[in-house]
Amino acid sequence: MRSVPVPAAGRPVDTSHPSHEVGHGTAASCTSAAVVAAVRAGGIIRFSCGPKPVTIRMSTTAKIMNTSPQVVLDGGGLVTLSGERRHRILYMDTCDPAQVWTTSHCQDQASPKLVIQNLTFTEGNSSGQRFDGGGGGAIFARGGRLRIVNSVFAGNRCERDGPDIGGGAVRALSQYHSLPVYVVNSRFTGNVCSNGGALSSIGVSWTVLNTRFIANRAIGIGANPAQPGTPGGGSGGAIYNDGDRMTLSIGGSLFVNNHANEGGGAVFFVSNDRTGMMAIRHSTLERNRNDRFHTPGLPGIYFLGARSPRITGSVLR
Repeated sequence: MRSVPVPAAGRPVDTSHPSHEVGHGTAASCTSAAVVAAVRAGGIIRFSCGPKPVTIRMSTTAKIMNTSPQVVLDGGGLVTLSGERRHRILYMDTCDPAQVWTTSHCQDQASPKLVIQNLTFTEGNSSGQRFDGGGGGAIFARGGRLRIVNSVFAGNRCERDGPDIGGGAVRALSQYHSLPVYVVNSRFTGNVCSNGGALSSIGVSWTVLNTRFIANRAIGIGANPAQPGTPGGGSGGAIYNDGDRMTLSIGGSLFVNNHANEGGGAVFFVSNDRTGMMAIRHSTLERNRNDRFHTPGLPGIYFLGARSPRITGSVLR
């Protein structure tokens, strides 16, 4: 395993001239209400919480207005947002009228562009939040563009069961022009959901670079479609991708000790029309247990797509 180059589309945004700052230089001034207000206002957001690491306990979900062209959250490597095991932390949905419809094609619009960088999300919980299918214990993002850079997701969760719900950490839908979500130089540890313990999507492409997935779990039972007498779910210990024409590109990344009750201890990738493609380069996938099924010759992976995944310079065991 070795790091791979990151294209411009996956790099951090310059936040040296922020639109808003959360806090006034002290930890006490960095509140849930301040985060919610800044996210609602949009633009480039930085935190001024003092020189030491700080955890902001979110008493409600921060929601992005669809009128914002861009929302960048930069924690400077010192800020943790906690959902306290009760709340989803961040929400964006271009098809939610409560956040304002801005076009007649909400499922395919260029903005908001959401960038998360140098920030930690922990103990987010989207259980019970079922609008547009639910999921995304830390972040739910439908429409516009999503990018995650130099960030940590630990101990987030969504629904315990269900055949298509997923994303203990992140759920992504309807990205603009089917461009990929970039996840770069980040870490996902101990996130849990019915499917896709860390990442989940339907019809979305992903480019995952130089990122670690450790001990994430898909805990549903009965797969998709749900087997008779079961609630469904349990696939994609770390990543769950479902849809048609989509891609999953993994480079320089580590998947260790992820687990799925059903299929794909590390990755579940199903392209229903068999047009989707997957590639893995310079990565290591090991000890990713799936209790029921995986694709022969691809330990920890269940794959249905246009052709066998392209695997170069990688270890799967």
